[in-house]
Amino acid sequence: MLVANSDNLATFVDLKLESMSDSSRPLNFLEHIIEEDLKNGFPQRALRFRFPPEPNGYLHIGHASSICLNFGLGLRYNAPVNLRFDDTNPDKEEQEFVDAIKRDVEWLGYKWDTERYASDYFQQLYDWALVLIKNGKAYVDSQSAEEMAAQKGTPTEPGVESPFRNRSVAENLELFQDMKMGKFQEGKHALRAKIDMSSSNMLMRDPIMYRVLHKAHHRTNTDWCIYPMYDWTHGESDYIEQVSHSLCTLEFAMHRELYDWFLNQVVETNKVRPKQREFARRNLSHTVVSKRKLARLVEEGIVDSWDDPRMPTISGLRRRGYSPEAIRNFADTIGIGKRDNLIDVSLLEFQVRDHLNKVAPRVMGVLDPLKVVITNYPDGEEWLDAENNPGNEDAGYRKVPFSKEIYIEKADFKEEANKKFFRLKLGGEVRLKNAYIIKAESCTKDKDGNIIEVQCTYDPKSKSGSGSEESLRKVKGTLHWVSVSHAVEAEVRLYDRLFTDESPDTHKEKDFMEFVNPSSLEVITGYLEPSLKKAQIGDQVQFQRMGYFCVDPDTTATKLVFNRTVGLRDSWAKISSKQ
Repeated sequence: MLVANSDNLATFVDLKLESMSDSSRPLNFLEHIIEEDLKNGFPQRALRFRFPPEPNGYLHIGHASSICLNFGLGLRYNAPVNLRFDDTNPDKEEQEFVDAIKRDVEWLGYKWDTERYASDYFQQLYDWALVLIKNGKAYVDSQSAEEMAAQKGTPTEPGVESPFRNRSVAENLELFQDMKMGKFQEGKHALRAKIDMSSSNMLMRDPIMYRVLHKAHHRTNTDWCIYPMYDWTHGESDYIEQVSHSLCTLEFAMHRELYDWFLNQVVETNKVRPKQREFARRNLSHTVVSKRKLARLVEEGIVDSWDDPRMPTISGLRRRGYSPEAIRNFADTIGIGKRDNLIDVSLLEFQVRDHLNKVAPRVMGVLDPLKVVITNYPDGEEWLDAENNPGNEDAGYRKVPFSKEIYIEKADFKEEANKKFFRLKLGGEVRLKNAYIIKAESCTKDKDGNIIEVQCTYDPKSKSGSGSEESLRKVKGTLHWVSVSHAVEAEVRLYDRLFTDESPDTHKEKDFMEFVNPSSLEVITGYLEPSLKKAQIGDQVQFQRMGYFCVDPDTTATKLVFNRTVGLRDSWAKISSKQ
């Protein structure tokens, strides 16, 4: 049987990456900035970009957009892209997160030029900090964090200078070196840049450059007792790597002035000076992307793990069955903007459907079974031809077994129904996909009045594809089915949106957890055609009339587990229209 997995998607990935570097595509505003720089004499060979995640959690769909932006620019301009880990906070960073981030970037189809770490530059950053102290541009402050915060002032009122702001260079050097040697407790001292306590930009009011932390780092272990702050580290790391354009989300717009001030202290003639520019976040509806809030979902057992298929993490989307092609298409569709906005998750789901429709084989699986006995069908079985994907001529055919007893969906039968019900009803006919036309003659109920079996007859001359006049007879309904004696049992996990509200974390009076969807997961037993016995972890298929599904990593040699990736239609659209 043809299956859709990472190997089958390789061709599609290559085609997409080629299209992303196509110079005929309209430019976004960041590309206009780059084009203007090139027009003004910046050499194209000096272009370099970077994706700089902090390894303190798993990447999510928001990071995917940034990944696609930076690596997409690399493809467009044939420029290198660094993968740099901003690992300056040993409290929260782990090698596990580093490995997960690398795995996610590679899965999305990208290759980085060099793998870098901010921790690679700890010595250089320290040496530069010494230069700032010697030049009177930095000082050691011995106040508590609370005292420093209180002296920052407000957006309309200037801050108050620290009583330690005018320490001598010699005293500052000695204290800073002792901080590095681990002679002080955490919080005892901090190194601050000496800029302007009356600046209208509060980030310029003597920001902290270093703090004392007696924590082991995942790469440098206990070599350092001081760690640089993000604002000091980020721009200098860009400069060391000769990144030409440092692209950040809008919340860093106010940081640009500080980014440039720090660069002014170290830049040399004839070296590339990084340029920071900002773009808008594209927030996704019906989810949260704050790492703190995602961690809470895991810790409180709302989801099973960071890669739970309901999570917006890239690893969660991968496990659910989303393809890298769909995520890249989504990022390309929403584009790059200058204002934050909310993107409906249905657009992402559309891209998933659109891609899987092209590559996913069609199979039959019954998720809520009702037994049908075809009374005039002979004992035994026959194997019928079934098309793997009608949209792909090269997908070929497979054999599916047909027998006297089959399963159909309970919802596909009613004793009595109006003329708009085009499925099976007493006295009515339907076609079984790839098989015969059947007619419902009677049904059996249990003591509570529930229908447990339907008795039908079939037209032996109506076999699909036989070319007979009866096979061409039109009936209004076509049902999927599975032979009872050949059915493969599988655990099927029906995933839905994790939150009922489109913006669960924007309500001031309510906790976002109040909007958790209690029906985000339903676990059932499905009955599948036998071709799926050999399905492998990650394989993607369409259960005809039911949706797209993939094989979960929990699958074993004796137990198949399928995740619903997405339904064939947007079921939430109907809900929204009624509200």
